[in-house]
Amino acid sequence: MRHQIARVYLRASTDEQDLTRQHAITERARADGYYIAGVYAEHASGTIADRPELKRLIQDIQPGDVIIAEKIDRISRLPLPEAEALIAQMTAKGARLCVPGVVDLSDITAASDGMAKIVLEGVQAMLLRLALQMARDDYETRRERQKQGIALAKIKGKYQGRTPDLKLHAKIKLLRPHHSIAKTAELAGCSQALVKRIMAKEKNR
Repeated sequence: MRHQIARVYLRASTDEQDLTRQHAITERARADGYYIAGVYAEHASGTIADRPELKRLIQDIQPGDVIIAEKIDRISRLPLPEAEALIAQMTAKGARLCVPGVVDLSDITAASDGMAKIVLEGVQAMLLRLALQMARDDYETRRERQKQGIALAKIKGKYQGRTPDLKLHAKIKLLRPHHSIAKTAELAGCSQALVKRIMAKEKNR
């Protein structure tokens, strides 16, 4: 019996977060009978599409591959039109998503024809759109609460900002002169946005 081929995408939003919990997904997928063709792990924001490992995953996709992630927001927290365009890049190459919270009707749809097939395809698109919009709404809600919390802390004189990771910053400064921004972020295990911020500060000193 041929194992179904899967590619696992793991993402943490910040440089401090640990991907260990998400790595359990890979082991669970193997236990479920998937052959893992690739694991794509990175520290990056889900609000940007230009993520090195995500781009590599899309490039590697073969027809019939299954894309596995912890939740849909691991793949995208982009605004809905951009999120749909991102998913379309995967499905256009013949992949399907296997993500908690996103109902997969592909097997039923494939076995249907005529009006039933059209209806099922429409339902699938609607469910995916709903999941992507909820991921974006959750991001915007968290961001707004964070702003409110910071504003309140400033009023109380208690806001000190995030403690910088000085070791990571030093690593970025060492790598950047020899590599592109994308490669530096990949080697340092951080986001490209952080690389740009650190180098901008260094340039203005």
